[in-house]
Amino acid sequence: MKRIAETENGILQGMQGTDARITVYKGVPFAAPPVGENRWRAPQPCENWEGIRTAYTYGPISMQDTPGLGDDVYCHEWHVDPDIPMSEDCLYLNIWTPAKSPDEKLPVLYWIYGGAFQWGYTAEMEFDAERLAARGIVVVTVAYRLGAFGFLAHPEITKESPDAPGNFGLLDQRAGLFWVKRNIAAFGGDPDRITVAGQSAGGCSVINQITSETNGDLIKGAMIFSGIIRFDEKQIDQDLFRAPTLEEAEKQGEDLFAYLGVESLAQARDLDASFIVEKYAAYREDHPFLTNIIDGHFCKGDPQQRLAQGLYPNIPLISGNTTDEFIEEGINIVERSVKRTFGEILQNRPDAKLYYYRFGAEIPGDDHPGCFHSCDLWFFFETLMKCRRPFVGKHYDLARQMCNYVAAFVKFGDPNCKDADGSEQDKWELYTAADKEGMDFTLDGPVLSKHT
Repeated sequence: MKRIAETENGILQGMQGTDARITVYKGVPFAAPPVGENRWRAPQPCENWEGIRTAYTYGPISMQDTPGLGDDVYCHEWHVDPDIPMSEDCLYLNIWTPAKSPDEKLPVLYWIYGGAFQWGYTAEMEFDAERLAARGIVVVTVAYRLGAFGFLAHPEITKESPDAPGNFGLLDQRAGLFWVKRNIAAFGGDPDRITVAGQSAGGCSVINQITSETNGDLIKGAMIFSGIIRFDEKQIDQDLFRAPTLEEAEKQGEDLFAYLGVESLAQARDLDASFIVEKYAAYREDHPFLTNIIDGHFCKGDPQQRLAQGLYPNIPLISGNTTDEFIEEGINIVERSVKRTFGEILQNRPDAKLYYYRFGAEIPGDDHPGCFHSCDLWFFFETLMKCRRPFVGKHYDLARQMCNYVAAFVKFGDPNCKDADGSEQDKWELYTAADKEGMDFTLDGPVLSKHT
């Protein structure tokens, strides 16, 4: 197996995965540390290194609330380690590759984690991409800045950098994407076959990336897992998926500066990062979260509206939801949002290649969680063995098949494929204005159904 890769910044030493046929490179820097004067700036180029750099451990996670201290399902499910390293120096990505040589040109999956743009990291257990890579693709997971570090806007920042006045977390994702474009051939990947995927805020990030004109035609496919979400105004005070304008975001930035007790950008850059995390957590209790904005440069309009209008490259899309997430007045808000958006896309682009899914397999456990938001990640990555829940054979069968669909989509732009025994998996038909067909993932396996 190929355990050495020569990148534009230097030579990397990868390590053998649990599966000896996979090489894993963790903690690969793709930009300069966003610290000091680089705090609240677009990501800057990564510095070169001498000799061989070992890539055996994940980089520090982005600044956020300490994981694993709460009682919610996510602190029990994934955010389990309060001692995980955390730092502003967080712009690292990870690569899983089955390639034996750099000339294999394997298709690439670029994964963006979710967490409301406030939490999340690549080291979460469910994001171990070894099983996906074993299906013949290269998988990259990317870190980006969160919360007050990734999505602050302020008039001083706009004056200093009018072409990049905010959306630093999204710009981090884009910087990683372009690093992959330039370097993934060294890992056996094909820079001309990159599919971008993410869940929840990661799915919203995917929408931002594919609708941003700054990315051109770099992205060849997209998967938006539980990331197309529109709440009615009457249902929620704050909609994380409705991007504010730069002017609105600047006003919020001024409010946060006052809450932090600073009067200038220079003073804010001098603050300790942990202090900002603590104060921002308190600020967030009665103020809107800092999230993606319409900045007029990277993002020129509401990303979900641009998606619905068909203002994205001519690429295939997968999107869907779990059955029990964000239920309001008996309505699954995500399912309604995805289907509405698909309908609008088809009005504007009748030949759009769209695939819809709904995950409804029972999730076991003494907490009786239902099919909660994000629970399908264990299945798409086929990482059930890392979970504390008492999954049984049917769960493992479904995870294998769902992982197959994902890998096939990355390879061919079409999820249809064969199972490990050579048999054809149930055909996943396109979602069209006439048929509205989608794949239901159940404990009895994938089932193609009509979706009205």
